Amino acid sequence: MSILLALLIGAAFGAVLDRIGASNPNYIGKMLNLTNLHLMKTILLAIGTGSVLMFGGQMLGMVDVGHMSVKSAYLGVFIGGLLLGFGWALSGYCPGTGVVAAATGRRDALAFIAGGLLGAAAYMATYPAIKTTGMLDAIAGGAVTLGTVPGAKYEGVTTLPGDVLGIALGLVFILVAFILPERIAGQPDVVAAE
Repeated sequence: MSILLALLIGAAFGAVLDRIGASNPNYIGKMLNLTNLHLMKTILLAIGTGSVLMFGGQMLGMVDVGHMSVKSAYLGVFIGGLLLGFGWALSGYCPGTGVVAAATGRRDALAFIAGGLLGAAAYMATYPAIKTTGMLDAIAGGAVTLGTVPGAKYEGVTTLPGDVLGIALGLVFILVAFILPERIAGQPDVVAAE
């Protein structure tokens, strides 16, 4: 039953991604070069709303923080994040939007997925050598959060209450989403369908 539920939620999420234009690399390119901010506004609104609901639900006892998973910080994560950002800007896809675009029939997305799988295979093949470099050693306390969340097993970098900080940051994201303009003044908004 949980696999079926995951497939249904994933399909619904993919449909929303496609509907807002996140599966179109031209929209992503326009967001990244700051000429059309519609997609950025949508992403900020979703992150902010999710943060407010998650931490608010946690404070009300509706969300079990035992399900919260925080990955350790290490140099390899930052290098990987830079590589992901570069690939996202170059291809117009991130892993999730690439799969959604492939499901809509975009052939370039299939090439993107194949490249991602080859990259993952190359990482697995070189993992033992990469591990010896120290790039995978925990830094900044390892698995930590910005603030301490009551009931969570992770320590906070600051003494601020993590749930309150999560709600505050979520509200900031929501505010920024409403303040940002749809388009930068003077920029044409022509986005090709393919």
